[in-house]
Amino acid sequence: MSEKLSTPKEMKKVMLMGIRTVLLASGSATKVELSEKLGISFPTISKFITQMEKTGELMSVGLDDSSGGRRAQRYSYNPDYQLGATLFLENTETQYTIYNVLGEVKEKGSSSGFLQDGIETLVKQIESLIERYPRIRSLAFGVPGSVNDGRIIYIPGYEKFQNFDLKGYIEARFALPVVVENDMNAAVLGYYDKMDYRENQSLVYLYFGQNGPGAGILAGGSVVRGSTSFSGEVSFVPLYDGQNFQQAITDAEGKVTVTHGAVGADAVSRLVTAFAAILNPSEVIFCSDEVTEDLLEAIAVRSASYIAKEHLPKLTASDWKEDYLHGLKKMGLNLMISASGD
Repeated sequence: MSEKLSTPKEMKKVMLMGIRTVLLASGSATKVELSEKLGISFPTISKFITQMEKTGELMSVGLDDSSGGRRAQRYSYNPDYQLGATLFLENTETQYTIYNVLGEVKEKGSSSGFLQDGIETLVKQIESLIERYPRIRSLAFGVPGSVNDGRIIYIPGYEKFQNFDLKGYIEARFALPVVVENDMNAAVLGYYDKMDYRENQSLVYLYFGQNGPGAGILAGGSVVRGSTSFSGEVSFVPLYDGQNFQQAITDAEGKVTVTHGAVGADAVSRLVTAFAAILNPSEVIFCSDEVTEDLLEAIAVRSASYIAKEHLPKLTASDWKEDYLHGLKKMGLNLMISASGD
């Protein structure tokens, strides 16, 4: 076992994560089954099961049928022992969801936006959620900007939060594990997880967006963040002389103008072609609120004029908010599963 896992605290964390993972995947298990699946001695498993049952994290679900010897006790994970909260931060509102470790939603809603009102508005909202749901054990935030290890490093239009360490600030205030993710990275992770691909895929999720265009890029099943966590900021891609991607898809008033036959559609086609030549993804996913089947067909035809059709990705549309939420929930769930139990 590696040096960093040699401390009792790290060992405990690994043990708990293994037991939680097996029980959530299988629904239930006996101590013998857990011992065999995890490669951990029966006495050690018994010790952890006893502690977890005492705190209410595990539940006894009865005895197995006898095979001639003593009937084994079967255990399942208590899905409401830990709850997670996701909050995605938009221009005028903050949307939140409370869910358990099975992903079952306990409450969802929205309130005034932290990006407009300031950090104390967000703090008060979290305090209100924890007051109603004391079992909240993880917080997952989505933001319309680039994030480097929980710090917002680029968020156009909200300069007071530029270089703001949201993860560090919230963890210090609430003593809970926190993950902060770019909205498009969360969306592409959510889409990938929902589709349950058998192989590690390369995908691009493209959003024209109210805060400017952005992309979530997945290569080999992993998010591409880049050397400075700036990957996916496609608004800067120079597609024409004197015009980048954002300028090409917006009018003089700043509104997105990607329609069939428009310059904007050609700009999207050029970007799709660039992705095909550089990453060669299997799919490019668009927000279903932003495209039609006719527009996707027009983009596909135009893209084929720039590169051979067999190299082009499949163009699909999906529910962006649903994918975004699913990705955040998945990251929050990972925090809960890996919690130390202290």
